[in-house]
Amino acid sequence: MTLDKRTRDAMLELCGQLHDDDGVDPREFFKSGRGPRKTDHKAQQLCRQVAETVDQVLSGEMGDDRLIGLRVASVQPAPDASRMLVTVVADWAPDDFCRAEVEGGLHASAGRLRAAVAAAITRRKAPTLAFVVLGPHPQEARHD
Repeated sequence: MTLDKRTRDAMLELCGQLHDDDGVDPREFFKSGRGPRKTDHKAQQLCRQVAETVDQVLSGEMGDDRLIGLRVASVQPAPDASRMLVTVVADWAPDDFCRAEVEGGLHASAGRLRAAVAAAITRRKAPTLAFVVLGPHPQEARHD
């Protein structure tokens, strides 16, 4: 904190030397020094609900053959709870995996998945879903 000359002179009369924290409200000084931000428990709860719902829908309620064998690995807010990043993993043999087909199937059924999430949660607006597809073995997966 930069002090003007009069304030600095008045403070020097009261002490031997000035430090960075002199003249600062201790409540404000120590507020910024706290540890990492608290996790948003509501966002984490929503992520768990979205993961359970999408995993259940992908396990057998979708009519798309491209999506059979997918399971949800994680769901994270991206950047907040209005948009969720869903990471799915394919449980197939590496020779049968085609990332473009799986991403196309997820893109085509994103509306149905979002509707299922909206029915499962109690919020005014359902979050939009973004997907990341991980192959069975990324080194051996075929990218067509």
